[in-house]
Amino acid sequence: MKLLRVLKETFLASLPLAAIIIVVCCFIAPMNSMFDYIKLIIGYAGVVFGQSIFLVGVDISILPIGKAVGESLVKIKKVSFILFFGFLFGFLATAAEPALTVFSRQVNLAMNEISERALLFIMSAGTGMFVGYGLYRILKDINIKTVFAVFYILIFILAFFTPVEFVGIAFDGSGATTGDISVPFMLALGIGVSVTMSKRKSDDDIFGIIGLASIGPILAVFLYGVIFKISHGGDVPVPGFDYDTGAVESFSHVARFNLRGVTLALVPIVLLFLPFQIFLVKMHKKEFVRILFGSVTVFAGLLIFLTCVDFGFAYAGQHIGSSFFARHRPEWFKWLLLAVSFILGGAITLSEPAVTVLGHQLEEITNGHIKQMTIRMTLAIGLGFASMISIIKIITQINLLWFLLPLYALALILMKFSSKMFVGLAFDSGGVTAGGLTSAFLTPLTLGIAQAVRNSAEAAGGSPQSILTNGFGIIAFMSVMPLIAVQTLGIIYELRFKRMREQSDRRELMELDELMNQKNEIPEESNGK
Repeated sequence: MKLLRVLKETFLASLPLAAIIIVVCCFIAPMNSMFDYIKLIIGYAGVVFGQSIFLVGVDISILPIGKAVGESLVKIKKVSFILFFGFLFGFLATAAEPALTVFSRQVNLAMNEISERALLFIMSAGTGMFVGYGLYRILKDINIKTVFAVFYILIFILAFFTPVEFVGIAFDGSGATTGDISVPFMLALGIGVSVTMSKRKSDDDIFGIIGLASIGPILAVFLYGVIFKISHGGDVPVPGFDYDTGAVESFSHVARFNLRGVTLALVPIVLLFLPFQIFLVKMHKKEFVRILFGSVTVFAGLLIFLTCVDFGFAYAGQHIGSSFFARHRPEWFKWLLLAVSFILGGAITLSEPAVTVLGHQLEEITNGHIKQMTIRMTLAIGLGFASMISIIKIITQINLLWFLLPLYALALILMKFSSKMFVGLAFDSGGVTAGGLTSAFLTPLTLGIAQAVRNSAEAAGGSPQSILTNGFGIIAFMSVMPLIAVQTLGIIYELRFKRMREQSDRRELMELDELMNQKNEIPEESNGK
């Protein structure tokens, strides 16, 4: 049974996350009450079980819907219509993305002046615009490397004109827009358009749409930050430092909150698919019913996953982050967070549903030449370093751009040595790593650390950065490190393939040379006789 197989794989992948939480919350920094441990157990069980149900449902519903829509869009044959529906599907999938809802709520908790709903719709609109452009790029066969180079150079030029408080929010929000629902759908949408457009299209065109979709929210939030600053008289209000996760103790309350979010995430996509099914796709009735059944499975799995993440993990993240800065701890103790954050970053990556979906798609597209566990482990290592760097940034209070500029510069340089497929895959990977689990666990972790750093600096008579400036940025690092890790993997694969090809050519030359020698020896033997 497929569910049991996926459940086993998910459980094994989640063991590192369970191990580090047990070690920290039971031995290094015990939690306050037995109820907190019960919440953690419920959270972990729900993550494993909910993710397994979700992944099974994605295979039979979201992926076929996305691919069918992508293939049918080409039948419209009007670029303007394709761009419009690309924007519409991108906007709807993102606006209802649970990870983005979690992130927007965390931003609002850190600074009440920033509207949770306004931030959500601004980032969704930016994503929708660039999903449309991603489809346009496939249609017009625009070089993916040139596109990413131009837009990221533009991003870092505009970053210097954006209020510093909004830079971290922009990059973190970009990662949160591509989560558990939007990633499978956008991947399938891009595949559908790419496969249908032209026979000469290769796998190079399949990846990249998620990477492009991640650019839109950054530019949108930059613009929002400028308008926000102007509307407040040229200053951004400095928030206080009494950050709280907003977590509630009632499981039913959390479930009701996520029920609305998951409903809004799935229903618009399914309803928008209906006219495509009636007029363009026209799939067999049995297959259509199977997709509807799969959507129910996705709904149930995602509801369980997000409810248990919010209920069991949000408080744990803040607890771990702040406990290393307790007054009774020695000064050096806080640096142990680097090791803890490395393991947490890697473990959470292995447990993210969107990362699993991307690995499965890659293995399928490459006919098994690149195993899904290879890409998942590559991302886990990269995200471990990303999490560790973000902790260094928070503790030292160094400006986020001083870290991101060299990292993105390295990622852009690596494009010259990577194939188009791995460039697109790398930028897609940067978008899939921040799902609901990352947003609900690591964002409170870093905000808890930022609050502790601020409190310590205030007590010492210093002038610390606000939580809004110093606390956000971990998802930004989790978006850039996959660009480096995956492109490095691609270069290694290219070198290995080149070496294998050279060995094969050398072997063929040796066989040919041996055959020629044999032919030359035959006349000599004949003459001797």
